[in-house]
Amino acid sequence: MSTVQFEEGRLMQVLVAPIVSEKATMVGEKSNAVTFKVLQDATKPEIKAAVELMFKVEVKGVSVVNTKGKTKRFGKSVGRRDNVRKAYVTLKPGQELNLSGEAA
Repeated sequence: MSTVQFEEGRLMQVLVAPIVSEKATMVGEKSNAVTFKVLQDATKPEIKAAVELMFKVEVKGVSVVNTKGKTKRFGKSVGRRDNVRKAYVTLKPGQELNLSGEAA
């Protein structure tokens, strides 16, 4: 996969935000994986390249989940949450990703 080249500007936009939740933390501890919210049209190779570029770690694999946005009411009006695409990025053994340090 390393023969495929992506433009760096696109890779910087692919990862929208890290997902910090109980489920994401449990998955992270169990299988050395990190969870990200990614763009709707992001592909697995793009996500892998983006994580390796931004965090300088080796990626073992990428799993992707599409979650439909829920319908929510605000008084009389009805609105919808956005659809979310999550990426579970599994890191190779010995690799670690420090999200708290990156934000500063």
